[in-house]
Amino acid sequence: MKIIDILHGERPSLSFEVFPPKTSDRFDSVKEAIEQIAGLSPSFMSVTYGAGGGTSAYTTEIAKRLKGLGVTPLAHLSCVSSTRERVENELAALREAGVENVLALRGDIPADMESPLVYRYASELVAEIRGRGDFCIGGACYPEGHPESATWMDDVRHLKEKVDEGCEFLTTQMFFDNDIFYNFLYRAREAGIDVPIVAGIMPVTNAKQIRRICAISGTALPQRFRRIIDKYRDDPAALAQAGIAFATEQIVDLFANGVKGVHVYSMNKPEVAAKIKDNLSALL
Repeated sequence: MKIIDILHGERPSLSFEVFPPKTSDRFDSVKEAIEQIAGLSPSFMSVTYGAGGGTSAYTTEIAKRLKGLGVTPLAHLSCVSSTRERVENELAALREAGVENVLALRGDIPADMESPLVYRYASELVAEIRGRGDFCIGGACYPEGHPESATWMDDVRHLKEKVDEGCEFLTTQMFFDNDIFYNFLYRAREAGIDVPIVAGIMPVTNAKQIRRICAISGTALPQRFRRIIDKYRDDPAALAQAGIAFATEQIVDLFANGVKGVHVYSMNKPEVAAKIKDNLSALL
């Protein structure tokens, strides 16, 4: 099933993100976690693409397995360090596996990159995918602005270019302040970006992890959320419970304000995904 059809459905959608193992010896444990999350019957599941394509083979394998489990997969594909031949081969493998949905990402430019970039922007990858099969193409967006954009106007302009090339839906980077998302949504609609925008939510269960992620991405933490982390940083069980409660509150507010799609960065944690799904059972 194509994700655009899911997002245009009558009921809200709740999806989860999983990532392949970094090494082959961890594949069985990751596979078990992914299967448990699939057992929650999410609207769809996205499968990330390793830095530099290092775990790309697992991306296709996991996406294919999800399809066999009756879950619609969304395979990530990044391009910044890829050749056209490699992108063509990745798309051919996904097509052969029966995967219909691709999230087109530029990816991070490697520090030791020496050869000229074949793809400078995700919009170029979107155009490439559009010309190589009947894929439903998604893209990423940044409610707080892309780290490399000088202004939010530049960021929205580039986002519009990506949509104009054939991006059918967008998924946001994680955010912890819904007002930031609502402001971004207004700017995007004003700019003529009319595709579905899925809100990305991360339940925080590890204080060190979230500070590291926020330092890299520039994601802002509301003061009330900082107080939660400071209060429970030394109590993992309490922090996990508080983090899931905070994420649930965010999602309830999003649904109440007409946002139909929420994507949970579940970090391969079935217990977190299950609690989120259970908290929202009546709303879904």
